[in-house]
Amino acid sequence: MSSTTPPTTAQRLGAEGLGTFWLVLGGCGTAVLAGKEVGTVGVALAFGLTVLTGAYAFGPVSGGHFNPAVSVGLAAARRFAWKDVPAYVAAQVVGATVAGAVLLAIAHGKPGFDAVASGFATNGFGDRSPGGYGLWAVVATEFVLTAFFLFVILGASAKRAAVGFSGVAIGLALTLIHLVSIPVSNTSVNPARSLGVAWFAGGDALAQVWVFVLAPVVGAVVAGIAHAALLGDEEA
Repeated sequence: MSSTTPPTTAQRLGAEGLGTFWLVLGGCGTAVLAGKEVGTVGVALAFGLTVLTGAYAFGPVSGGHFNPAVSVGLAAARRFAWKDVPAYVAAQVVGATVAGAVLLAIAHGKPGFDAVASGFATNGFGDRSPGGYGLWAVVATEFVLTAFFLFVILGASAKRAAVGFSGVAIGLALTLIHLVSIPVSNTSVNPARSLGVAWFAGGDALAQVWVFVLAPVVGAVVAGIAHAALLGDEEA
């Protein structure tokens, strides 16, 4: 693909699927396979590094959303076409689900592994929150952190921003978000990331996953709408 040839729709969706696969495999994979060794800081860095590297590898093709909340938030901010949101979300959920399946296959290579008993890097509240945080604390955390993630994305990717550094800012922002919220909700801010592992972790995980679809999307929409009013508008 030459620099003058825009990517096709299939290429853009493929890049979104691959990027989301990389995010879930790298971030959730670190939590499931090496969480005891690297701890909270290591898991936070893993998620940040997957977004940072994915942004430079796949971002030039698709924009590097890797997250339904980001696609919806960018559309709310008029940086992305609403008509493209459903296909992007579908590609992201498929990529995340395939990553979850691959991670499950790898984890079963260790005798005695149980995805349900281990939690399988899923998100939750109450007795499924790492720190025992209740529903409304988790909702507030996911809403606020996703909103600020969108503010960072919109600011770092703006034409007035420093060229070439958006991936670094976004990756570091996601690292910070995980450092704050792993004890609260095991950190979602990304419905595809939550769904990609919840499918394999039993009914309790699936019963709570709605929170990690709804709260991030609403936070992203609020940030997308508010960004122009608070910080100025910019054409896509």
